[in-house]
Amino acid sequence: MMVNTPFLLLAMPGGWELMIIVLVVLLLFGAKKIPELARGMGRGIREFKEASREIKKEIESEADELKKLDQENS
Repeated sequence: MMVNTPFLLLAMPGGWELMIIVLVVLLLFGAKKIPELARGMGRGIREFKEASREIKKEIESEADELKKLDQENS
């Protein structure tokens, strides 16, 4: 008998699995290293968002320039 369960539900850890993951992380890195790791991840995410905003602005400005050139040539 096959159960039609979306794959994502099977991949998401539940309550006990999350507790075990947190425990393993605490054992591996220690309580002092976790805030440093979190700050590093936060900085990385912030830099990624800033870079993606810059790329989006650049693409939009190029598209605007192309539209202006197209209108001038028409």
